Amino acid sequence: MKIVVLDGHTLNPGDLSWGNLEALGDVVVHEHSTEAQVVERARDAQIVLTNKTPISRQTLAQLSQVCYIGVLATGFNIVDVEAARERDIPVCNGTASVAQATIAHMLNLTQRIGDHAVAVAGNRWAQCRDFSFRDHPLVELEGLTFGVIGFGRIGRRTAELARVFGMQILAYTRTPDSSVDWAEFVDVDELLKRSDVVSLHCPLTPETENMISAERLASMKPTAFLVNTSRGPLVDEDALHAALEAGTIAGAGLDVMAVEPPAADHPLYSASNCYVTPHNAWATGAARGRLLDTVVDNVGAFLDGSPQNVVN
Repeated sequence: MKIVVLDGHTLNPGDLSWGNLEALGDVVVHEHSTEAQVVERARDAQIVLTNKTPISRQTLAQLSQVCYIGVLATGFNIVDVEAARERDIPVCNGTASVAQATIAHMLNLTQRIGDHAVAVAGNRWAQCRDFSFRDHPLVELEGLTFGVIGFGRIGRRTAELARVFGMQILAYTRTPDSSVDWAEFVDVDELLKRSDVVSLHCPLTPETENMISAERLASMKPTAFLVNTSRGPLVDEDALHAALEAGTIAGAGLDVMAVEPPAADHPLYSASNCYVTPHNAWATGAARGRLLDTVVDNVGAFLDGSPQNVVN
């Protein structure tokens, strides 16, 4: 059984081991692959693993031996899952914990840790006549409303952490969980209108692309914050830039962008109260190790005839 990893470097830049995967077959790991290189590199593979290298319908049509596709991440929009389904090829994903980074963005937006540290380094505190220096308003989270769009494992964990700060939880999901009595399940528009912090944790689909539009941003509180650690195209970036500059919302924390890496002159870099991190919310060593373990478990389950974490 030949297993080809198209772009293994992001998941495992050298600090993890491919050993458990290698025990399952003949493994070839490429650090990076372009879309144009996929057919050449995976032509004789039965199992193909990808992180961000796209596998389109046209590419898949040229990979006659492939019988399993694994995604080395949570999001699976880089694979044409419908084309795979038509050939009875299971597409399986893993999970990575981004809840910690989501809360970090929320705390930065409300406490302005980074901005105040820069101000102190610039001697703003040293020049202050008072013992306590504040360059920006500080926001207390207790009693505020945290709205989570997408209530899968990551969204739910993030909401659980927000509860620790005494926040009220609103959640939107296609399948509300009646056993959860600590969250109020509402539709997206009500969630946006009522929330003080909105956090996105849903997959990218044709229905969710640009779901955070100019109209929806306008419906949010002017004191509200938006955090996106899910998929960049969930947010209309031009509309977000305009909303931030106009003060329609109070701020945004983004770990994902529509195009990655973004252009050096991307307007959100200089937008008012916007903080962009480089798609690394998922990338702690512990989280990457768990993700690799899940990928190996997924492949093993497929080889045993019982595929798990199938998304198509």
